[in-house]
Amino acid sequence: MSDPTGTLVRPLAVIQQIDSGEGAAELDAVIAREAPQVIVVGEPRLMSGERGEQAHVASSFAGRLRSRTDARVELMDERLSTTEAERRRREGGSVADLDSIAACVILEAWLRAHEPVA
Repeated sequence: MSDPTGTLVRPLAVIQQIDSGEGAAELDAVIAREAPQVIVVGEPRLMSGERGEQAHVASSFAGRLRSRTDARVELMDERLSTTEAERRRREGGSVADLDSIAACVILEAWLRAHEPVA
């Protein structure tokens, strides 16, 4: 989750089994509470940049999410986000869940890619 200026990013709790009824309800509650304008979904591309099976799973999830929210839903390449999250957790001594940190890495990359040109 980022602040309204897109400057600060903070981790949210990981939702387990997002496609289960309980997981979907938990996600809906987070969306209602946080009221995001944009939801960024990590797209696990192959190292070559091509879209593999997991990228198609992420794309399908993003499509289902678009039908449940008014927020814009966008995909963002998540290659090496877990590696970067592991480095940050190791160097910063964070106790946050690795997936939450990786989500922050993905969101930060999306925010950088969408910075207004000065």
